[in-house]
Amino acid sequence: MKKRTIRPLSRLNVEITVPGSKSYTARALVIGALACRETLLKNHLRSADTAHMLQGLEALGAKFLETPQGLLIRGMGGKLFVPTEPISLGGAGTAVRFLTTAASLCGRRVVIDGSQRMRERPIQDLLDALRPLGIVARSLNRNGCPPVVIEGGQFEGGKTKLRGSKSSQFLSSILLASPYAREGVEVEVTESLVSQSYVDLTMAIMRDFGAQVTHENYRIFRVLPGSYLGREYMIEGDFSSASYFFAAAAVTGGRVRVRGINPCTKQGDRGLLDVLEAMGCRVSYGDSSVEVTGGSLRGVDVDMKTMPDSVQTLAVVAAFAEGTTHVSGIEHLQYKETDRLASLKQELEKLGIQATVGDNCLTVRGGRPHGAEIETYMDHRMAMAFAVAGLRVPEIVIRDSECVNKSFPAFWALLEELE
Repeated sequence: MKKRTIRPLSRLNVEITVPGSKSYTARALVIGALACRETLLKNHLRSADTAHMLQGLEALGAKFLETPQGLLIRGMGGKLFVPTEPISLGGAGTAVRFLTTAASLCGRRVVIDGSQRMRERPIQDLLDALRPLGIVARSLNRNGCPPVVIEGGQFEGGKTKLRGSKSSQFLSSILLASPYAREGVEVEVTESLVSQSYVDLTMAIMRDFGAQVTHENYRIFRVLPGSYLGREYMIEGDFSSASYFFAAAAVTGGRVRVRGINPCTKQGDRGLLDVLEAMGCRVSYGDSSVEVTGGSLRGVDVDMKTMPDSVQTLAVVAAFAEGTTHVSGIEHLQYKETDRLASLKQELEKLGIQATVGDNCLTVRGGRPHGAEIETYMDHRMAMAFAVAGLRVPEIVIRDSECVNKSFPAFWALLEELE
């Protein structure tokens, strides 16, 4: 387990470029594999999670080729192969969920599994929603978590209901495969839909590849039968990755410009910029860049339902702010790579910062953080968020620092370039 001690900065004034969006890459890989004709992905993310997605899609018969121009995907027209053995996807929750529905297009029995933590992350709501659509899928665990077996049959389509309170990825999983159902698909979302911005992203990229998908007030979603058409597709920069460097500007009072990102993106983590501005930072936008300059930080009250991957980042910034920051809309964080609410509370308290956790909220009282050894719980976002604190406070040590490879393998190299 590799430890890394973060070096505080005396000044920060830098321009960087972050890798392609993890969310867009995952969706584009699935769509490209299902599409008719070839797809060329440019600026796609290379990480442990996307490697698992590629591995899973290859097990289902898709072909990928790295070229100087980008990743070439030979689409299968919605006709996937039957894998010869169970598909193991490690801790890649997105891959497990998206491929659970896609694997139904094999028409035969498929088993999808993951890491020990993945076997603790619920998927039963998705499995229940698939049955009315003609897909018989069940958990091999009594707790409604992976491994999952898709029994075969056909993706008939029709109407179904889905609880939206645990993960938006369940809905995205159904939507992504729905153009290949025999008839149209209609999904009624019951309960409140978390991470709505990720569903917007799913629908946007589906339309980019020719699918017909609509919604009524995010309660009823409809997809018409058809197919995806392969194309050349540029993956925009990742706002989740950029968030750590925006936070670095906030806690150090420095300036960071991130290039290669879309200021008008549908990525939910763009919303962190509005929060940082409310806390006292200055934010300016270019055509394909965003610049954040730190200021005197103050606590805020914010609902982060649409940007859950930035909660840890904001919590670390809040530790340096004057007053109290209250974050709501985040109950589903307990189902992530770790129980992120409990983990945040414990690690913030190691820094000498008061934090309390409620059923759906986190409260952080700003103060004067001090050095500590931070446990990451094999959660990439815990490692990257708390590394930001080390840019201001000496002796911040990140345990299991290589867990960032899940989404951002270049993170430590970029952090070391800051000056």
